[in-house]
Order: sequence, then C-alpha cells, then structure tokens
Amino acid sequence: MAEKFLMKGNEALGEAAIRSGCKHFFGYPITPQTELSAYMAKQMPKINGTFLQAESEIAAANMVLGAASAGVRAMTSSSSPGISLKSEAVSYIAGSDLPCLIVNVMRGGPGLGGIQPSQADYWQATKALGHGDYQLLVYAPASVQEMVDLVGKAFDTADKYRMPAMILADGMLGQMMEPVAFPDKIEPEDLPKKEWATTGTKGEREHNIVNSLYLKPEILEKMVVERFKRYETVKQNEVMVEEYLTEDADIITVAYGASARVTRSAVNMAREKGIKVGMIRPITLWPFPEKTISATADKVNKMLVVEMSMGQMVEDVKLAVNGKCDVEFYGRTGGIIPKPREVFEQIELLAK
Repeated sequence: MAEKFLMKGNEALGEAAIRSGCKHFFGYPITPQTELSAYMAKQMPKINGTFLQAESEIAAANMVLGAASAGVRAMTSSSSPGISLKSEAVSYIAGSDLPCLIVNVMRGGPGLGGIQPSQADYWQATKALGHGDYQLLVYAPASVQEMVDLVGKAFDTADKYRMPAMILADGMLGQMMEPVAFPDKIEPEDLPKKEWATTGTKGEREHNIVNSLYLKPEILEKMVVERFKRYETVKQNEVMVEEYLTEDADIITVAYGASARVTRSAVNMAREKGIKVGMIRPITLWPFPEKTISATADKVNKMLVVEMSMGQMVEDVKLAVNGKCDVEFYGRTGGIIPKPREVFEQIELLAK
C-alpha cells in the first residue's frame, strides 16, 4: 500500500506538480492559495528548480509563457482576482499553442470580495479566461487526493494537445488537510521531447518560433479553426465524470468540487428516507460531460444543480438537458458553503 501523508490541499498541489516533472513556478501571493507558493519557494531550490515571486500576477503569467515556450513544465497559481489579472497572458499562451498549468483556488467575489470558498469563477474558467476564440482544459477536484491525481493528468493532457490546463479548486479544498498518496516522481528529462520548443537549433534544424500574432486575417482564421478541430478531439476523448447512485434515480443532482462533497452527503440522507436520488459530478468542467447529462435526462424527472455561486454551471446543465426534464438550482454565495441538510431539503421538495 502506498505511503500516505497528511497534507493541506495547497501544499499537496505543489508536491504533486514537482513529482509530475515541474521545476518552474512563477507566482504571487494571495489568500487562500498562498501556501502553494510558499511550499514551492521552499521546495524548488532543493531540486535545482526555479521559484520566482514576480512583481505582479501579470508578470508571473507571462513568465509561464516564456518558460513553456522552451518546452519545460511550468505553472502558476492564484486566487480569483489574481486569475483575472493573469487572463491576458493565458490568452497569449493559448494563442501560442503552449501547454502549462494554472491553479485557481477560488474565493468569494466580485471585486476583492472575501477570502472564503467560492465557485463563482466557473464562467471565467470555462467561457472567458481572456480574449479571443480559445478554450483551456479545466479540472475540478473534490478532495485533496484528487487534486494530487489531477495535477499529473492536467500536465499530461496539456502537453498532448498543446493547450493550457487549469485546476479549479476553492478555498475549502486548498485549506483542508487529508491523507494523500503521491505517484512516483518523474524527472523532466524523462518526459517526451517537444520538437516545437524554442531550445536553440544547434544548426541541426529550422528555427522554432512561438507566436500568437497573425496580422493577416486569413492566416489567423486558419490557425483558430485548426485549434478548434483539436478541441473537438479533446471533447471526444478527455471528458471525466463520476456518477453516483444514478442507475435507479428519479432525481439527479449535479455538483462539482466542494459542493459535490456536500451534495453526496445529502444524496445519502435522501436515500435513507427512500428517495431515489443520485449525483453526476463533472470532473472536467471543460470539456463538459454534456453527453452523460443528456443521456441521464432521458431517464429522470428532475435535476438539481448545486453550486457555491448564484448559478453558473447550471446554464451548461440546462443546455445539455435541452428541455428533457426540469432543471432546478440551489446555491450559496459570498463564501458560504451549503450544508448537507440544506441540499437534502431541496431534494425533499423536488420529491414531493
């Protein structure tokens, strides 16, 4: 049995990144993810890696762009307002077809908001993290162990499709402590070579150029269309979703991340009362598990979407359901985590 360590979510994210071959971290402190930066500040020098606290979130994200262009595994992390500042550089990274990892440990907003957990950055992550036509891979862990597991998955998939990936967690997951097991460490030199990287030609090949500027509209359109063809492949092959007690359910709840932990408890409470309810938990928020939700909507009467926001993922659920069944919403915001009893009461109302 693999050795387990009791670790805070933020620190486990950092250790998982190091074990996935990341030696280059560029960040800027902001609650509730600062422990991740602090962990990297301590650990990167021990592995002859790069830790740099930039002068701003904007600078940190652009440093990731530069490092990623050289073919190394690079990452940055922040919390909601800081991710907003990084968004321009993330668009450049996507437009340059570069893989990297971005961690967002969400806090309440808008504005400076508060430092308590939130899921109000769903739209930002899946729809509009920066300007232009592009997507990024978005993974939503629901435990510290899953945070660890998804870091390696995010790096691997980002490399495979040459696109940025995000771990979208929240303050609760970042701050909580759970036992975790880590994978064996991968050395950067053991990762697949990136033939497109700007590492110098040594006179043996053509120059590689990393660029997101295409002044001729026909060429820019061609690049964007080709990128979206790649996104279609991602949609077909990279969806991750968990189904819980859905086989005989009349009501389905849909929740991700910390909300899914609460919702699972509410589902168990409802089952004890004889209510046939299950849960669908999207693990990838992009690509979204629309096929799973659509197929399930054929068999149930109602769906209840639970989020720590005023309702964002619920829009994607409604699109996937496409009128096949009723879709209801329950959410708390401002940094308040819904209680299992609250969600159970909503399920009970639907059952009546």
